[in-house]
Amino acid sequence: MGEAIQAKQAEATALAALPEALARAIADLFPAGRDPDPDQRLEARLAESAHQGRPLRVKLGIDPTGSDIHLGHSLLFRKLRAFQNAGHTAVLIIGDFTARIGDPTGKSSTRVQLDAAAVEANAATYLAQLGQGQPPERALLDFETPGRLEVRRNSEWLKGLDLPQVIELLGISTVGQMLAKEDFANRYGSGTPISLHEFLYPLLQGYDSVTVQADLELGGTDQKFNVAMGRDMQRHFGQRPQFGLLLPILPGLDGVQKMSKSLGNTVGLTEDPLSMYSKLEKVPDAVVEDYLTLLTDLDTAALPAEPRERQKAMALEVTATRHGRDAALQAQADAAGLVAAGRSGAGGAGDGLQADSVPETSLAGLAFPLKAFYLLSALQVCASSSEGRRQIQGGGVKLDGEKLSDPNQEFSSPEELAGKVLQLGKKTFRRLVA
Repeated sequence: MGEAIQAKQAEATALAALPEALARAIADLFPAGRDPDPDQRLEARLAESAHQGRPLRVKLGIDPTGSDIHLGHSLLFRKLRAFQNAGHTAVLIIGDFTARIGDPTGKSSTRVQLDAAAVEANAATYLAQLGQGQPPERALLDFETPGRLEVRRNSEWLKGLDLPQVIELLGISTVGQMLAKEDFANRYGSGTPISLHEFLYPLLQGYDSVTVQADLELGGTDQKFNVAMGRDMQRHFGQRPQFGLLLPILPGLDGVQKMSKSLGNTVGLTEDPLSMYSKLEKVPDAVVEDYLTLLTDLDTAALPAEPRERQKAMALEVTATRHGRDAALQAQADAAGLVAAGRSGAGGAGDGLQADSVPETSLAGLAFPLKAFYLLSALQVCASSSEGRRQIQGGGVKLDGEKLSDPNQEFSSPEELAGKVLQLGKKTFRRLVA
């Protein structure tokens, strides 16, 4: 117990010595020794970097297993940008090879393997969402400033490994070490199959650190095993071991489970300002402070103490970081207008709300006549027709401020819906256009 307390005290001391932009919202830093050795203290490694004029190489790996990035993912990119702004080199690894294996972290079964075409298509959308081709002030990452970013695909080095090299990697770890990983331990204990190729994933992620000669690797708290494996790999190949800097997992909009698209509790980076603001200003009070700390650079001590005002300040700031201050302020005003319209039962898009600021959804391509529950599914407001039916029956759907009560209500033509605002719950709004 005494050693654990000393380790946490050392970590706290190490974090306190870092610049605020780098230290903010860190959940774990390792190693966090107390001696001046730059291999044991990140502060010392940073000082060495400044003295030698050599930027640190800060690694972040992403597996493009989907097409959308949400705010939960953005924590790591925000931290990577902070290191860029401090003059260091971000090494963004697109795991186009490892994505085809699938990270077993957090999974209770073997993941479905993707083909190369699907992975590359997802990678292109990821880079666009991160700001490729945009000026640095509007992008999540700085793609423009020379020396600030390297984008690498790990197929560059992993697809060329021969069998002796793979055997060497396998020899660096043991079965016992792999089964100490919580996800593997749980599956092994429950009798759930573990495919042998899944053991390769942390080894290959660790080998990425060797190839790019990382000084520091970023990850979520669920990635500690994989990041530590990178340290083992670097030591094996005669390199200075990287530091691991881990960030918390962002709670989803439900305030309970982690933000995850499969749970439907996310805010996507590409969502329009009104949808983004409307979702964020409704998050449970219990997670507002987490959102303020993890998603903004605001001085939380300087904000009003009243919970609702802190919630609105958070929603405004997060929306502004993605869409600019003017768009965020307009979204805030429009959201207030929609709420007022809903309370008064007014038709249209609501008093004080500019209808054309509500995100549009086209009715083109839909086969009329159609029923209300199918409309929600066809417009992708709900994930399925059955969910659309449940939402209407639960009273969660309005059309121009009027509650829809019959999921089988039929609309005969696009003209019957064109120009109206469809509202799902308190967070989702769509203006229908023919």
